Amino acid sequence: MITTDRARPILIVTDAREQESRLRTRLEKATNRDVRTVPATGDLEAVLESAAESEETRSDETTVDGKTATDGDSAADGEPASTAPCAVVVELDCPGEIRTVLQHVHGWLPDVPTIVAPRDGNERLATVALRSDATEYVPTNRDEDPIDLIVSTIGSRSGPESGRGRHHRILANKLPDEAFVIGEDGTYLEAKVRPGSADLYTMAADELPGTTLEEAFPDEVAAKLQECIDRAIRTDDVQSVEYDTETTEGDRRYEARVVPIEERMQGRRAVVWLARDITERVRRERQLRSRQDQLETLNRINAVVRQVIETLVEAPARDAIESEVCEQLVDSELYCGSWIAERTGDGQLSYRTGTGEADTYLERVRDFSIDQERPVARAARTGEIQTTNRLLEDEQAPEPLRAAAREDDVRSAIAVPITHEDATYGVLTVLASRDDAFSERERAGFRLLGETIGFTIMAVKNRQLLFADTVVELEFRIDGGDTFSFDLSEEYGCTCSLEWAGTTANGRTFQYVTIDGLDGETVLAEAGDHDSIEECRLIHDGDESCTIEMRLAKSGVRTLANHGATIRDVTVEDGIGTCVIEVSQDADVREIAEALTLVYENTELVARRQVDRPVRTAAERRDRILDQLTDRQLTTLRLAYYGGFFDWPRESTGEEIAESMNISPPTMHQHLRKGLKAILGEFFESDGH
Repeated sequence: MITTDRARPILIVTDAREQESRLRTRLEKATNRDVRTVPATGDLEAVLESAAESEETRSDETTVDGKTATDGDSAADGEPASTAPCAVVVELDCPGEIRTVLQHVHGWLPDVPTIVAPRDGNERLATVALRSDATEYVPTNRDEDPIDLIVSTIGSRSGPESGRGRHHRILANKLPDEAFVIGEDGTYLEAKVRPGSADLYTMAADELPGTTLEEAFPDEVAAKLQECIDRAIRTDDVQSVEYDTETTEGDRRYEARVVPIEERMQGRRAVVWLARDITERVRRERQLRSRQDQLETLNRINAVVRQVIETLVEAPARDAIESEVCEQLVDSELYCGSWIAERTGDGQLSYRTGTGEADTYLERVRDFSIDQERPVARAARTGEIQTTNRLLEDEQAPEPLRAAAREDDVRSAIAVPITHEDATYGVLTVLASRDDAFSERERAGFRLLGETIGFTIMAVKNRQLLFADTVVELEFRIDGGDTFSFDLSEEYGCTCSLEWAGTTANGRTFQYVTIDGLDGETVLAEAGDHDSIEECRLIHDGDESCTIEMRLAKSGVRTLANHGATIRDVTVEDGIGTCVIEVSQDADVREIAEALTLVYENTELVARRQVDRPVRTAAERRDRILDQLTDRQLTTLRLAYYGGFFDWPRESTGEEIAESMNISPPTMHQHLRKGLKAILGEFFESDGH
């Protein structure tokens, strides 16, 4: 048989998972050759062995008229002779598989060109191709058509090539952003940069050969890169290194793979330097690490806030609340200090308690006056959190405090107002030894903490007032106000008396007011036209007296309750109000007066009295209640209680209780309600609203 060289097939080694080669059809059309595929993990060894035997047979061939004919009878018999491939294309993306395949191919077919054609080219695969003596490296995701280069290699190459030429082509073939051949002494021998990156370089690539690392980089970076070259040549293995270089767009980060070359270049050992720009990757990684650190910190802060809130529930007094908060914040190891300032009688702020490792700063704060320009004072005045994330650079901070911050390495601070609704009890300040320590998410956690501390302080104040044997009674005169009771009494000459005021779980404040000297219909009509009334409902209506339930847009009663005051009496007559409240002996009277002035402009403290509360035992209170009940009322209450009338669901109905008493159901309900009112009145009326 007569065969031409063009009859020699192209062998493509593919991944066994790839059912068909991506290049096969295109290579068949471009070369007009038979293209065969074989899986890398299949019968590759057997195929190569058969091809090698065919190649040995070709060594005895002779050329006749430009055609190749085999000796023997095979051609005469017309049977096709087995031919070796004209090229092997390694269509793999795994570095280990590429290395193994190339070793097998070069072992069996040392003169056959090999082309590494991965789907996604990168410097690692290029390094493997270079180290494994591939003839060409052609990633198929290149901008240019890879088929043309593969065909060119098949037509012009006749085996693995070593030396300067192959290294130059590998470098030029869509590798990383920059690729160099560098001698063992650090001298650039060849250089190529990706066209898209050329504008970044302060020196053109063709001007770089002949220069040294010391001329291209600062001494410290050059020494680091030279050490990497020395290590690659000494170990004869690929090395990696990251470094920064100055470009026209500022410093950028590069990652390089350094591949030692066995052949000498210009009489010296050398390496191929394949580098890519990883600036954006590094930036993304830093951002990701920063977000992860922030999330971890936020989770720890939330855990601290939850722990503090749980502790506050059991706090017996304000001192314990504040010291516990400061200690737990510092114990979390997130912060180096924490302290609390409180409002004084003259409306100023003074240091109250604190703890932490920032001893000098805390001592200086304790002795330093808190002026209105300080973040602590602004937080108290505005009720908004104040942060200083660059404390050492804050020129508004007094120099003594900045000096203390430098000594204790305090870099950030947050001032959190301790509030409950419209009452401000003080400011919590937390210190951190890191810049930008308090993000918006952390601020939200601290905002919740400040409100929780304020609520707890208010609750403690109310508890102390409730159980105090001696209290302070304050009487205020209010000369006019923009509320419904003032306008109503001034216009109709009636008297408005507060029965009770309170706040529901959803924050709605209700007041029950009795108006003497005016009927309910008129009151409801006036309430509907008054801006301060959100809702109004008639509870009781008489000829010259009525009781209403109303909800106000703002309420001085609520303001007083938020400051730990118990309201004893509020009466408005002829546009003049009288308000009598009870507070604990350590209450800030000035703060309460100022808070009331925010609601009623013309407020005057006219009396301050110390009152001793009568001490009653539980038995005395029980006897007092029983004395107020008739026999019928007491019997009805006992039958209803023990009969399960108050259970849910009820064990006995009203009709069954009435039948057991031999009275009608309406009479039974009358006795029951009067008895309950007497008991509840003892609690609600005798001890205050």
